[in-house]
Amino acid sequence: MVQDVIANFPTWLSTLLVIAELWDLAWKGAGLWKSSKNNHMPWFVAMLIFNTIGILPIIYLGWFDKKSSVKSDVVVKNKKK
Repeated sequence: MVQDVIANFPTWLSTLLVIAELWDLAWKGAGLWKSSKNNHMPWFVAMLIFNTIGILPIIYLGWFDKKSSVKSDVVVKNKKK
């Protein structure tokens, strides 16, 4: 039964699934890394549990991580003076 489904699976669809998984893996890895470094545990758990094809990590990295990176830029600039 399973072999029939796999044999009839279109090649373009399997390629699309592989691309989507690689996309999700890249964004999820970056999001999990940054959220763990910033001690944002709720974001870390949400990204770990929910499979959103990279949407949740993109939201985190695009909007919520900027606050922590702005603070680190200010600290670095003040140390140079």
